[in-house]
Amino acid sequence: SAEARQDVGKGASRRLRRAGESIPAVIYGGGKAPQSITLNVNQLGKAMQSDAFYSQVLSVVIGAETEQAVVRDLQRHPVNERVTHVDFLRVRADQILQVSVPIHFQNEDQCVGVKVGGGSIEHLLNEVEIACLPGNLPEFIGVDLTSLNVGQSVHLSDLVLPEGVTIVALAQGSDHDQSVVSVRAARA
Repeated sequence: SAEARQDVGKGASRRLRRAGESIPAVIYGGGKAPQSITLNVNQLGKAMQSDAFYSQVLSVVIGAETEQAVVRDLQRHPVNERVTHVDFLRVRADQILQVSVPIHFQNEDQCVGVKVGGGSIEHLLNEVEIACLPGNLPEFIGVDLTSLNVGQSVHLSDLVLPEGVTIVALAQGSDHDQSVVSVRAARA
């Protein structure tokens, strides 16, 4: 839930943050004019506890109007890590969007390279930027590490993607096919 904000600018945003109950935000894109809004601190905190908040299409209710949007940017205070501003990007069902989704590594404890080979798993990427229609947006990309052996790695081209989803880096060419995770030999 959000409320439309008429009082805009640096001073107005600071007054909102100082009061402690609201956070300034903006929603833009989708062929409409940008709109300044305020979010409740407690509601935002609860929503942020889910991984899906950062990579899924959200319904932002502004008064009587509901907007479909994704989180484009989240600014935090450098010392206490409190959220100071949120940018939402409106989405349309017929328009491809580019977002970063988290990578979930599965079966790390059953990895052959760790159990048998004595290696260690090295995570090289935690998220990947994808392009898709809003209806095809996955919550995360899963990587199964069960059969990975020492010296082997999983690249972006090896990821299993849902239908209609492409990786942005791979669209730039095969030389952008970087490693996501690898199993390296233990040092003596």
